[in-house]
Amino acid sequence: MLTFEEYRSHDAIGLAERVARGDTTADELLDTAIARAEAVNPLINAVVQQHYDLARAAIRNGLPDGPFRGVPFLLKDVSVQLAGTQTSNCSRLFAGSVAQTDSTLVERYRRAGLVIFGKTNTPEMGLAASTETALHGTTRNPWNRDRTSGGSSGGTAAAVAAGIVPAAQGSDGGGSIRIPASCCGLFGLKPTRARTPLGPLVGESWGSMGVVHVLTRSVRDSAALLDATHGAALGDPYAAPAVARTYLSEVGADPGRLRVALQLAPLSGSPVDAECVAAARAAAQLLSSLGHSVEEAQLPGNMEQLGTASWAMVATGVSATLHRRAAVLGRALREDDVEPVTWRAVRHAATLSALDHANALLTIHQQGRRMAAFHERYDIVLSPTLGQVPVPLGPQSMSNPDLDAYTRALLRFTPFCNLFNMSGEPSMSVPLHWSADGLPVGVMFSAAFGREDLLLRLAGQLEQARPWFNHVPALA
Repeated sequence: MLTFEEYRSHDAIGLAERVARGDTTADELLDTAIARAEAVNPLINAVVQQHYDLARAAIRNGLPDGPFRGVPFLLKDVSVQLAGTQTSNCSRLFAGSVAQTDSTLVERYRRAGLVIFGKTNTPEMGLAASTETALHGTTRNPWNRDRTSGGSSGGTAAAVAAGIVPAAQGSDGGGSIRIPASCCGLFGLKPTRARTPLGPLVGESWGSMGVVHVLTRSVRDSAALLDATHGAALGDPYAAPAVARTYLSEVGADPGRLRVALQLAPLSGSPVDAECVAAARAAAQLLSSLGHSVEEAQLPGNMEQLGTASWAMVATGVSATLHRRAAVLGRALREDDVEPVTWRAVRHAATLSALDHANALLTIHQQGRRMAAFHERYDIVLSPTLGQVPVPLGPQSMSNPDLDAYTRALLRFTPFCNLFNMSGEPSMSVPLHWSADGLPVGVMFSAAFGREDLLLRLAGQLEQARPWFNHVPALA
C-alpha cells in the first residue's frame, strides 16, 4: 500500500511515472487520494461531490495512455461539465441539473489519463474571492482554518494544499486561480484569453475575462497540463496565439534577461498589507540577483472605469446563466433562489442596456491595448498577488447581508488580479513568501498576451532558486 508520505512526495508527473514503471497502480493512487480526502475533508470542506464509483469504473474500463495516466484529479463545481454528474455551481437553483456530455476540457483531462473522482467547493456561480457558500458551507485554509482559502477556486486550492491531489482544476474570471493559489501556498497560472476551450456549452465567459486551468504544487505540472488541454476546439469563437513548442519544455529553459516592472500600489489606490509589499520587494531582489532588470512602475488605466466595465461583464454573464436555468425550470428567477451577493449581480444586470454592455466590452478591450503597449517596454509585471494576507472568514461570505461591507472587503483583498482578466494576458501567482505567523503570501507575475512560455521559464527559474514544493501545511 502506498503511504500518504510517499504519495505527497511526488507531483502529478512523478505519480504518472510511478504508474508507468509499475511501481504503483491507478487503483492504489485513487485509494490513497480518497483516504486523504476522507481524513481531512471534515476539517477543510474542500471536496463537495464524491464520484468514487465513476473513477473506479474509468480505471476498470482502461485508462488512455496519456501523460497523466492514473493520477487522481478533481474538478471545480463550476465552469465544466462531467457527463452523468451535477455541476451545481454551488447554487441550489441548479439542483438536479445533470450534465449530458463532458466539457471539451474534461474530454482532454480524461484523454490525458487523469482519474476524476470528485468536485471541489466554490462560492455561488464562482463570484467571490472567498469560498463561503450557503449550499456547501465554508472551505477553510489548511494553513489556518480560521482563514480563507481564497476564491473562487478555494476548494481546489485547499484540496491541493492538503495533499488530496497534486493538481486540480480551477477557473479565473477575476483572479480565481491566483487568489486561492496565494492563500494556500500553490502555483497558479491564469492562461491567456481563449488558451483553453470553454465549449461546447459556452462560447466565452464574462465577456472573455474567464479562463480555465489548474492549481498545482509544481510548475512542471501546470505546464504539462496546459500542454494536454490548450488549443481551440471546433466552433470556438476565437483562439489564443499559436505556440512554438511544448509548455513543459519551457520549464527549465533560460528566460534571458527580463525587463520587469515592479507594481507595489494598485490602480485603485487601495492600501496593501506590509507583508504583501515585502513579498513583492523580496521577489524583486531575487529577480535582480538572477540578472533581471527591475524598476518600479505604475500600470496604465483608470480603475473606476475598468471596475465599472468589469462588473457589467460579470453581472450580465451571471444573470444570463441564472435566467437560462430558471427558464429550464419553467419559471421566473426569484430572489430566494440565490445568495444576496448573487442577487445583487442580477439586480445590477437589470439596470444595464445593450449599449452599456457594448461600451463595457470596449473599455476592457482598450485596456488590453494599453497593456500591449506597456509590454513593449517591460516583459514582466511583478506585484503582490493580493492586498492582504489570507483574511479571516466571514466578511466575504456570499450571504453577508451588508453588501457594502462585502464590497469593501473584496476590493481591499484583491486589488491587483482583475486587470489581467480584462487585458486577457497570462498571469501567475508564485508561492515565494510566508508571513511571520506562517500564512502563504503569493507574488504575481504577468506577461504580454500569449506569453505563457515566458512566465513558465521564469517560474521554473524561481522554483529552482526558492523551492516551495516541500513547504506544506501541518494538517492532521
